[in-house]
Amino acid sequence: MLKTPWPDGLRFAFGTLTVFPVKVTRWDREAARAGMLCAPLAGLAVGVTAAAAGLLLLVLGAGTPLAAVATAAVPAVLTRGLHLDGLADTADGLGSGKPAEDALRIMKQSDIGPFGVLTLVFVLLAQVAALAQAYGGSWARGALAAVVSATAARLALTLAARAGVPAARPEGLGAAVAGVVPAGGAVAVALAVAAAAAGGGALFGAYDIARTALSVVAAVVAAELLLRHCTRRFGGVTGDVFGGLAETAATTALVVLSLGR
Repeated sequence: MLKTPWPDGLRFAFGTLTVFPVKVTRWDREAARAGMLCAPLAGLAVGVTAAAAGLLLLVLGAGTPLAAVATAAVPAVLTRGLHLDGLADTADGLGSGKPAEDALRIMKQSDIGPFGVLTLVFVLLAQVAALAQAYGGSWARGALAAVVSATAARLALTLAARAGVPAARPEGLGAAVAGVVPAGGAVAVALAVAAAAAGGGALFGAYDIARTALSVVAAVVAAELLLRHCTRRFGGVTGDVFGGLAETAATTALVVLSLGR
């Protein structure tokens, strides 16, 4: 029977996925399993902090564009920019058209190439525009979008760490968490996040219940498509791929939440 050390898992999730002052006390497969199952909780904390920053600026009289910029910036700060860096590196690796070994070498380099730069620009523009649209609907909608997108981003990591998804390298965070989450556990977490998101949408009406739940589903689907493509191209996942999945899921959720009224 699998042991699930939840306190160690929470420390693993917050200690590896955020800059919150949490000390990781265990770095084994059991702690990694619990940590990746708890990843959406780390996302929830990031999302609440991001929403608080945006709301504070609105209270102080800033417009929705500036509030949106702050809300998009907070997750980057709370992850030391690692997810955005991973997105850029993944874009460079995929865009290179090189065989897996060469593509992985490109991703490991410290510089960012043209594919990475373009991807970062368009993703951040999309996030800010979607958040501005959400805040324009109401402050509460903007805050909900921040929380849901950050949580969905970490849910993508839970699903990417499921059994059957290999690591592309024998070292690094990707190797530490690849395949640690049982498929059933990943599905259960996904259903819980979608249900919680729908509950948040219920504050605004029946349409928002569906839209908010759909944003989580769309985020998961987009991340899954990227995951499968990266697995085929690189032979598995890396820490950079995990970062790319998180940003892809967050952006997709925000775009869906910005649609309609």
